[in-house]
Amino acid sequence: MSIAGNLIRPLGRAHLQAIAISPRVISRQNHTATSPNSQPGALHGVKILDLTRVLAGPFCTQILADYGADVLKVENPKGGDDTRLWRTKTENRIWKPSEKDVSAYFCAVNRNKRSVTLNLKHEKARDIILRLAKWADVVVDNFIPGKMEELGIGYETLKQVNPSIIHASVTGYGAQGPYSRRAGYDVIAAAEAGLLHITGESNGPPAKPGLGLTDMCTGLYLHGALLAALYSRQQTGRGQKIDGSLFETQISLLTNVAMSWLNNGESARDGELSIPFSNLCQLLGKPELVDDPRFKSNNARVENRVALKDILDDIFKGKTTNEWLDALEGSGMPYGPINNMEQVFSHPQTEARGMVRALPHQAAEKGEIKVLGNPVKFSETSPQIRTQPPSLGEHTDTMLEELGLSKEEIKELRSGNVL
Repeated sequence: MSIAGNLIRPLGRAHLQAIAISPRVISRQNHTATSPNSQPGALHGVKILDLTRVLAGPFCTQILADYGADVLKVENPKGGDDTRLWRTKTENRIWKPSEKDVSAYFCAVNRNKRSVTLNLKHEKARDIILRLAKWADVVVDNFIPGKMEELGIGYETLKQVNPSIIHASVTGYGAQGPYSRRAGYDVIAAAEAGLLHITGESNGPPAKPGLGLTDMCTGLYLHGALLAALYSRQQTGRGQKIDGSLFETQISLLTNVAMSWLNNGESARDGELSIPFSNLCQLLGKPELVDDPRFKSNNARVENRVALKDILDDIFKGKTTNEWLDALEGSGMPYGPINNMEQVFSHPQTEARGMVRALPHQAAEKGEIKVLGNPVKFSETSPQIRTQPPSLGEHTDTMLEELGLSKEEIKELRSGNVL
């Protein structure tokens, strides 16, 4: 049995009849293919209910959407995902003046999704979420622990509606422990879980990464965990609860630094200086450095890294970046320039690997936006960039109709501020 084509939960007719939320038969239409030429992705047919916002959760669900999953993003009717409004100073030139609910940040992690608006604090919204839980294979949220239960849509409730549901939660610190109820943010996790201690120069202040590294790594961990849970469900027929956090992600990313501390009590920014030192010295025209007792082994070079750095800095100042690139070409040495954004996106390898794509977008002045391509290539079930990031609530009516609600019922929900 193929994983790609058989990840839908094994619900029989008797089970569907036993669910009391709605007697209507729920359509399981697929919304992931946009043209006859588009190839179904590896997750074609998997349904994901996305209750997340900002970065970690949306990044996770966008990866799954690129792989072919049908991702339904649920947003607050009053403004939606916070990032819809997070524009840079000059970004207004990208968008038509009439378009207010879109930004480059939002578009970075929300393509290939549908959007519905729902006021989760309203009792009738709870009923809709439970219907959607019956529709879905996976539910993803990033509320603080306990909030889903407070809203009446926690895992135990979702499991009653759909016993094979997989429910993944992303929080700041995890579901248990003295910090579990604290809100979590990328830079706080990076600081508290050690990343900022090991960035920057050893004699300087911490250096914050220029993007939400801990958030995105949490999204990467979560997407892999969900694939594992889907595979497990295929084997057992059972869903499960998945609990991930920014804090735990960042601790796991400490890898060898953590091992040095845990086993040797060593806490330092200065890690190994692992380079083909002999080859480098020959290329630099300084073969005598190989026999210098300060630099004869990797441990010695680490111990004397300040002196070695001063020597190398003086040598590298003698040529331009392009001259050094020419000198190192074909040497077999690992090397590369520190590129700015213009250089990154004019890089021949960037083009060769399809890492920039054009995506039609009706809110853009040019009628399209440029987005990042998928970094992992598949020989058969290639990830697809099918649809633009949705406008706020763009698919609310069609999704509710798919659940079986009439136009009159939808109108009533709107008048009651549920949608």
